[in-house]
Amino acid sequence: MSNRYETVFILTPVLSDDQVKEAVKKFEKFLKDNGAKIIHQENWGLRKLAYPIQKKSTGFYHLFEYAAPGELIAKLEIQFKRDERIIRFLSVKMDKHHVAFAEKQRNKKKEKKQEETTQEN
Repeated sequence: MSNRYETVFILTPVLSDDQVKEAVKKFEKFLKDNGAKIIHQENWGLRKLAYPIQKKSTGFYHLFEYAAPGELIAKLEIQFKRDERIIRFLSVKMDKHHVAFAEKQRNKKKEKKQEETTQEN
């Protein structure tokens, strides 16, 4: 039985774009290798933190939405703690309302992009 989860993690801002991509691929591979099915992921880019963490005021945010067995979350969080590039992370189990809201938001973004491309042409 697998549940839907959403994990947001923040990478340290001193990384290059290639290093950020490599770190994201590492965690994506970890999820897939441990039986998770990635449904959606977003790179939110470099953003200001609400408060300084490890004397840093910005960080690279990334979101994973996936279906996985519950015991995988503990393993994933251990991987986050072991990686010095990660300064914060949060995993949340999604209920049916959360799943519906996330899908609705993605559909809105897709429609907006389609409108923009049709207006340009």
